[in-house]
Amino acid sequence: MKTSIKLEEFGLFVFGIYLFNQLDYAWWWFLVLILMPDLSMIGYVFGNKIGALSYNLFHHRGIAIILYLVGVYFHQNEIQLSGVILFTHSSMDRMFGYGLKYETGFKDTHLGVIGKK
Repeated sequence: MKTSIKLEEFGLFVFGIYLFNQLDYAWWWFLVLILMPDLSMIGYVFGNKIGALSYNLFHHRGIAIILYLVGVYFHQNEIQLSGVILFTHSSMDRMFGYGLKYETGFKDTHLGVIGKK
């Protein structure tokens, strides 16, 4: 993946940390929760189609932003936190080359095939 895309994702990752910092949570919550969206990979137990659907649901930045804004609107810190964690995690994944999944298999992503050089 191009360096410019990785740098952009890094910037979004840092922005996610900034958003987390605006919430009233201890930093250890960030460390505990940042990898939680990867539990969505359990969907692959039920096949590629369900796996891709569950993975993409928990790695879609649009959904993360909507969650965050809903939390802001309704003054619900837990919903804001969920949005921030999903946003930051997705940026972190994409920084490392893991994109949204296609139904053809876990390694097939919108950023290219994982592991292919």
